[in-house]
Amino acid sequence: MDVVIISIYTLSLLLIFFYSLSQLSLLFKYLQSKKQEDHSPKFDFSNSEEIPFITIQLPLYNEMYVVERLLNNISKIEYPPHKLEIQVLDDSTDESVESTAIQIKNLRKTGLNIQHIRRKIRTGFKAGALKEGLKSAKGEYIAIFDSDFLPGSNWLLQTVPYFKDPEIGVVQTRWGHINRNYSLLTKIQAFALDFHFTLEQVGRNFGKHFINFNGTAGLWRKECIYSAGNWSGDTLTEDLDLSYRAQLKKWKFKYLEDVETPAELPVVLSAARSQQFRWNKGAAENFQKNYSKLLHNKTLNTSTKFHGFFHLLNSSMFLVILILAVLSLPVLYIKNTNPQFSSYFNVMAFFAISTLIFLISYWITYTKIHGKSFKSFLKFIGMFLSFFSIAMGFSVHNSLAAIEGHLGKKSDFIRTPKFNVNNVRDSWKENKYLSKHLSVSNLIEAILFLYFGFAIYSAFRLNDFSLLLFHLMLFSGFGFVVYKSFASKA
Repeated sequence: MDVVIISIYTLSLLLIFFYSLSQLSLLFKYLQSKKQEDHSPKFDFSNSEEIPFITIQLPLYNEMYVVERLLNNISKIEYPPHKLEIQVLDDSTDESVESTAIQIKNLRKTGLNIQHIRRKIRTGFKAGALKEGLKSAKGEYIAIFDSDFLPGSNWLLQTVPYFKDPEIGVVQTRWGHINRNYSLLTKIQAFALDFHFTLEQVGRNFGKHFINFNGTAGLWRKECIYSAGNWSGDTLTEDLDLSYRAQLKKWKFKYLEDVETPAELPVVLSAARSQQFRWNKGAAENFQKNYSKLLHNKTLNTSTKFHGFFHLLNSSMFLVILILAVLSLPVLYIKNTNPQFSSYFNVMAFFAISTLIFLISYWITYTKIHGKSFKSFLKFIGMFLSFFSIAMGFSVHNSLAAIEGHLGKKSDFIRTPKFNVNNVRDSWKENKYLSKHLSVSNLIEAILFLYFGFAIYSAFRLNDFSLLLFHLMLFSGFGFVVYKSFASKA
């Protein structure tokens, strides 16, 4: 049994190590990208003939807290009115439908070309709504914004010109966070998203690897959508699915790191969990659906296939981390009762380099947004430890999502509750969309909280502190998740 445990533990370390190498490669690509100027061809908007017709799609589903803010913001978009239309793709089933209709009617009186599009059946969820709107969309290019996004008034002027290149199928912008500092939970989410939208997206795009449209805050060429097979609701991340199908059709994606599109982060753990579940299950579904096509495509190089593997399998790393965490306690006892394994554990110490790679990569991302200073570095270390602790606390929930995705278990597209909460004075407790039910994963998380408490005790009992920091992070991460899960149900 000891050999089995050590073998699985070693395999987990190896997978994390190779994943860290993929991140290191993206770090090098990111740094290389900073040394090159962007000479992309752009439309000349001083020539009216080069200004294309744009359709903005706003998919909604029961967004009563944020829809007014969304529509007021979108109505301020700067673009020639005769070349712009707005589609409100409203699948809502609550009282927000009526208030949305009234607001749209009032905006239409101002001369805004805006339509309220309703479906009787929510077939295909968000993907189905986008597909339905596309049937009547007049725009050559389609901008998409979720209900919690607030693009700047000059957003179209910053992004549309890049479609001058006929090979560009998508232009994606970086997400910003209007409530980054609301709580530790929002700070952690911002920390993770900043890494993705800075290092990962830039690194993949510069390295000519596959990236993804992030579901919102971007534009599609309508021709690209159709040539890639149109929107499909057979996975929970329709954005990732269409992105891979489009790039397999040789369409290029343009990522604009310097164009920030602000949005609201979930302020309650249950809302963040529902979002995480959808993203992680959808990624696993897409691995099953699209990776074999990527792997067997003879026109793509090995590097792109390598990065595509870890991109689509990203959510499954939570399962690897969970296995590693659970096995770390028996490994601690094996280490202290089997001296014949001492040389093995000396070799395993090498894999600490994975943590160093992540530390450096996240630091580079952090400095892009927060600057470089000793004070900034100290704050970064605190955020880095907090992020990985809480990420490990999410590992049960996200592992279950990834397993369901790989096994092909279907589930509904569960929207992330929106709050319109920007500062600590705003309350979320009366939000009608919040789930009040505890799940099986909540019970498992509570058990693991106690389990890693025992692991900390074991370090002192065995006088072996080699895994103490790891177990402290697991203990605090699961403790945070358990506490916030119960608090959000109160």
